[in-house]
Amino acid sequence: MQDQGQADNFPENRVVPAEAGRAARAGSGKFRGLSGKLLWLTVVCIMLAEVLIFIPSVASMRLRWLDERLNAAAAAAIVIDGLQPVELPRALQKEILDATGTKAIVLRKDGTSRLLATADMPTSVDEQYDLTDVPASTAIRDALDTLIFGGDRLIRVYGPVQDTNTGVEVVMKDKHLRNAMLVYSRNVFLLSILISLFTATLVFFAINRILIRPIRMLTGSMQQFSIDPENPQHVFVGDGGRDELAVAGRHLTSMQMELQKTLKQQKNLAALGLAVSKINHDMRNILAAAQLMSDRLVHVDDPMVKAFAPKLLRTIDRAVGYTTEVLSYGQASESTPRRRRIRLYDLTQDVRDMLALDAQAGIEFIEQMANDLEIDADSEQLFRVIHNLCRNAIQALSTAPGVGQASELKRITVSAQRVGSVVSIIVDDTGPGMPPRARQNLFAAFRGSVRSGGTGLGLAIARELVLAHGGTIALVEKPSVGTQFRIEIPDRPVSLEDYRSRSLQEK
Repeated sequence: MQDQGQADNFPENRVVPAEAGRAARAGSGKFRGLSGKLLWLTVVCIMLAEVLIFIPSVASMRLRWLDERLNAAAAAAIVIDGLQPVELPRALQKEILDATGTKAIVLRKDGTSRLLATADMPTSVDEQYDLTDVPASTAIRDALDTLIFGGDRLIRVYGPVQDTNTGVEVVMKDKHLRNAMLVYSRNVFLLSILISLFTATLVFFAINRILIRPIRMLTGSMQQFSIDPENPQHVFVGDGGRDELAVAGRHLTSMQMELQKTLKQQKNLAALGLAVSKINHDMRNILAAAQLMSDRLVHVDDPMVKAFAPKLLRTIDRAVGYTTEVLSYGQASESTPRRRRIRLYDLTQDVRDMLALDAQAGIEFIEQMANDLEIDADSEQLFRVIHNLCRNAIQALSTAPGVGQASELKRITVSAQRVGSVVSIIVDDTGPGMPPRARQNLFAAFRGSVRSGGTGLGLAIARELVLAHGGTIALVEKPSVGTQFRIEIPDRPVSLEDYRSRSLQEK
């Protein structure tokens, strides 16, 4: 059992998720992954390019083939023309026609046309082609027409004899022309296949080395890291290049390292939360006993005790409430505010009493608000917000070197005013201000602490409580030294029924 438990701690023995397993199997075959797709894509693209090249190429081949037939017929025509006025026998004419692959040869010279050789001269032809000056579009159209519909048509082709004024005209079947074009097309197709495969193979190995292999390393690192994110050996190590994949690798390394820090921090927080919960459970019992004993102080006739007993009871009640909330810290957020209209001046007085400012510290606490100013909020949660901000101000005023040498410099001011349905609260101090690092992570837990050893939870909790009220909290830039926070909390929207009932009560 012990060996089995130790084996379970190793990442190699963990169960790989189904998605990761399928991804690993999919990437294992080179020709089934991105590289295989790239190989076939390269072949298809090259074939498409060859098709675009083939069409004008076969048109050019057709013109060359016809030019060769005209040149052969022109050579025979010149010989026959030199034998004038002797007429060639029919047998010799047939041999010349068979040698040139034609059925009739006509010589055009000095504006006249002469039939030099013929064998069964047809009465009509299917197509006529002039090779004097053929545009590219016409050549392509005629080539496609011959390939698709040719093979059994009689055509007439005429053109000049080199640079002379003499022209030659031949009549022939286009069967041999079409067969030659088909052979040429087959050869071009086979050559295109070989070029495509050769080029695609080179591209395959080059891209596989330059692109696919780094991508596989990235995905492999992601899979290993997802299986065991706490293992430092699973952090991706790049090659230090400058391309996009190298930059992505460096970002992946940074993200994995940051995630490992977060996981380690969360693990420590979980252990800390368990310890705090245990301590808090016992502390709540102690506070409950203190609460019972403090209740008896109310009945003591001593004036001093009667003056401090209510404050002591409220303090113990808050402590008991806080311990109860700590025990339920595992909730996703703070409890929903139990809002009601409260006098803000009385709440700031409770904050002042809770701070217990010592006269020797020389810190002055000032409230600047109307005594009857009311705010629609949860009194306990708003107390925590203002108390956290004031406590941070006291710590800044008490620990900052060279600040507060004169009594008027050590001051905390809590001011408030109502504008319409929004109450704006400002907590201002004359301390040294907030350093740049704390400003960047102002409301981030465990990162926004100003003083050494702080957790930064105070501002994070304050922001969460203010947002739960639908309000805002922000750091305000001020021309003088110190720190100033502004809290704005709007009233709840009033339903029509509540408005009518309130109106009837006022009447």
